[in-house]
Amino acid sequence: MAGSSYGNIFRVTTWGESHGKGLGVVVDGVPAGLELCEEDIQIFLNRRKPGQSKFTTPRKEDDAVEILSGVFEGKTTGTPVSMVVWNKNQKSKDYSEIASYYRPGHADFCFDEKYGFRDYRGGGRSSGRETIGRVAAGAIAVKMLSGLGIKFLTYTRSIGPVTINEVNFDAHEIYNNSLYMPDADAALKASEYLEECLKSLNSSGGVCECVITGLPVGLGDPVFEKIDANLAKAIMSIGAVKGFEIGDGFDAAKATGLTNNDAFIMRDGAVSKETNHSGGTLGGMTDGSPLIFRAAIKPTPSIAATQHTVNKSGEDIEISIKGRHDPIIVPRAVVVVEAMAAITIADALLMNMGARMDRITDFYKKL
Repeated sequence: MAGSSYGNIFRVTTWGESHGKGLGVVVDGVPAGLELCEEDIQIFLNRRKPGQSKFTTPRKEDDAVEILSGVFEGKTTGTPVSMVVWNKNQKSKDYSEIASYYRPGHADFCFDEKYGFRDYRGGGRSSGRETIGRVAAGAIAVKMLSGLGIKFLTYTRSIGPVTINEVNFDAHEIYNNSLYMPDADAALKASEYLEECLKSLNSSGGVCECVITGLPVGLGDPVFEKIDANLAKAIMSIGAVKGFEIGDGFDAAKATGLTNNDAFIMRDGAVSKETNHSGGTLGGMTDGSPLIFRAAIKPTPSIAATQHTVNKSGEDIEISIKGRHDPIIVPRAVVVVEAMAAITIADALLMNMGARMDRITDFYKKL
């Protein structure tokens, strides 16, 4: 199976399955000298681990990370950083029944057709637990970038029909509710909506939003390494994500050139933009404004409600999926979205270091 790696210089390779012995990641390209410990990683993993509210799977996992290589005496060595999280609460017998049929909304059919084999225990590589490695790698990227003044604010923008009200936006509220919404009223309404989903044996989708500040001008390249294109690939690689937009996104298609263009102005002696319809990018490069994007996340496909499908013998059947599943993925996906964004920005920043000869010359003259 190809395609388990992402990035050019800051390169991430994830491995492991939901019901295997463990999952992990190898991160190449981490600069030497970055202060790093397991607690730095654990803080991020705790944001995605299961069993933290009634709106997530009841599967209980500590998701305790171990750093196996690449760190010595509290600092990165410049060699690959390898990390592992051991699975401890698998219940593979919950999935034995699904070996004979294809679950709607899952990758079962495609796995069988492509590989002639599939790990039906929780989805194998297509399970949401695959994102553990992404989050661990993203934690390193965030720490590296935060030292350069680059900050990430990621949250749930909407759940089902409930969307946050910009007037009520409060960044401090994000960690005060299990849905990671920056609007207490919206979080309450979303909780009530999810209660109805649970009662009807159903699930819900939603939208995550990420705002990145402190970015320099010029990250990304204007053709095949556009920063917005790479972000789109990174975010769309998350299993449940079905849509991506940056800035005004699809609303830009309804605008005119005059209303969509961001006028340049001088602010505090520097070139700035009066508005930010572009979402912080121009020509595939960061423009110094806040970079704002959204990810649309589908409803959890594993639901207890009766659904129609076919089995491997080609027979029509009705199923009700058993097991421990999230009625909504969005809150746990927030940190995954942030992690993939941070990995992409870290990679772009390292690639950007060779963009200008004068800066390369200045750097080596100091050696």
